[in-house]
Amino acid sequence: MSGIKTVATLLKRWLIRALLTFVVLSIALVLIFRVVPPPRSMVMLERQISASLESRPFTLNYQWRAYDALSDQAKLAVIASEDQRFPFHYGIDFKQIRASIDRWVDGGSLRGASTISQQTARNLFLWTGRSWLRKGLEVWFTGLIELLWPKQRILEVYLNIAEWDAGVFGLEAASQHYFNRSSSRLTPSQAARLAAVLPAPDAWSPVAPSARVSRRAVWIQGQMRQLGGTRYLETLKH
Repeated sequence: MSGIKTVATLLKRWLIRALLTFVVLSIALVLIFRVVPPPRSMVMLERQISASLESRPFTLNYQWRAYDALSDQAKLAVIASEDQRFPFHYGIDFKQIRASIDRWVDGGSLRGASTISQQTARNLFLWTGRSWLRKGLEVWFTGLIELLWPKQRILEVYLNIAEWDAGVFGLEAASQHYFNRSSSRLTPSQAARLAAVLPAPDAWSPVAPSARVSRRAVWIQGQMRQLGGTRYLETLKH
């Protein structure tokens, strides 16, 4: 029995140390990326590794741009499309979750309620796929970036690491890839079309939009106007 107790004690100590190490390292990493542009996201690394294992060609197109160099129209379009309460929640939008559940109970489809903060945490620090472990880590990293980053930084990182096509990551790379222009020069229509394809960038195109993408882009532009235009971005400073 004493041997079993010793093993259990050692295992408990190891688990506690491993947990503390993870907490310290994850906090340090989030603090570093508050000021340093991430050289890669975990999704980028996953795409590269997957292509290598399958002997597929893969070219990473990733061009970091600072917040002020990114199109205000694109910032607004992404908020209008993905997370209109982004300036006001603390990472997880419980109001939107309840609304999604209510729609499902009333017979509608169960839509995701993933916020920009959650998507940023997931894309930067975690892997694709679904599991309870990943969801738990997503909540942890979402809480950290909401606590340690200003809202503008969260949006800045999100726009720079979002996937827009195979190997195309970030707003600048997407703008050059699809429209042959800098992201700072995107029109409201172009910004809306880029935001419209984010739910399925591997299947949808902003330059050859399907009827569904076109309708979604028109809806996004309407929401951009309802939010008050780019003045809405001032709420991110508070």
